[in-house]
Amino acid sequence: MHATMTLWIIFAVAGLTVLNRVTGSPAETITPDDANTSAHPNRVLETVEGEENIWKPTVVVVVEEAEEEVMETGELNPSHYPAQRAAKVVQHYINTRHGSPYKVFGLQRVFRANAEDVANSGRKYQLELSVQEMVHNMTVACAAEVLFPGGEATEHSPQVQVSSCDGLLKINASAQEEALYQKYKMNQSLSTENLPDSNGHMEPDHEPFWHLGMVASSFVMLSESTQSTLYNMAQVENATQQATENDQLKIDYHVLLHDIVSQEIIPWRLVVTWSPLEGVKVQKMEKSPNCRHCNKPKP
Repeated sequence: MHATMTLWIIFAVAGLTVLNRVTGSPAETITPDDANTSAHPNRVLETVEGEENIWKPTVVVVVEEAEEEVMETGELNPSHYPAQRAAKVVQHYINTRHGSPYKVFGLQRVFRANAEDVANSGRKYQLELSVQEMVHNMTVACAAEVLFPGGEATEHSPQVQVSSCDGLLKINASAQEEALYQKYKMNQSLSTENLPDSNGHMEPDHEPFWHLGMVASSFVMLSESTQSTLYNMAQVENATQQATENDQLKIDYHVLLHDIVSQEIIPWRLVVTWSPLEGVKVQKMEKSPNCRHCNKPKP
């Protein structure tokens, strides 16, 4: 019998505090409307009268623990931690295959989840879920399988197979991507930090590079995910364009990742290349030794 957390999660959205209890899952059930989960689980999109949309940080407070079975086999509660953890891995996998500065995917909802132990292989999850492309606000239904390696292979990355994702290839951002590519290929002027800043703001011109940082972070989160983690990207600390001799843009990122389970903030350096033709590639993934000015979320 294993233990997992029962969370009370408190949100302040447009001055209204909503108390939402999530049993057995420190994961994606983080909005008052369970059917409308934010594409970025560390942010809630808030509209303030007279202002543009801004991203506001959520407040997560752990106030209670309870004994729960989390390694059960068979049909799982879709909103509980085991199903959500496996579904987040699918989200990261989709970002590594289809993400771009104008296409970034977040887990929206898990509809069905099944788990089984596979002899000499590990633990397999079969999932029916939806992801939301946050730039164009399009929802895509997917069926996928996630295998967390067991035995001597537990340190290896989870294996993902997506059997269907209806509508994924219909999301067309080619015109936006080409315009961004041409602008920065000629100029090479990107240098920014704190995306978003402490007030949830960022310059509109920098939003595509925040999206690109999220996509690049999915490469790390896919690689690092285990049966004891649940990762989100918290912030792009800084991003600087570097010169390159080929036809790709090259960006040096420093990002902060948040493991919801441990409440640890983990800094990584990523060297990322991108072009509309070649897609996103991460040339370097390097965990930073410490984080001087980032702390665990406070109540």
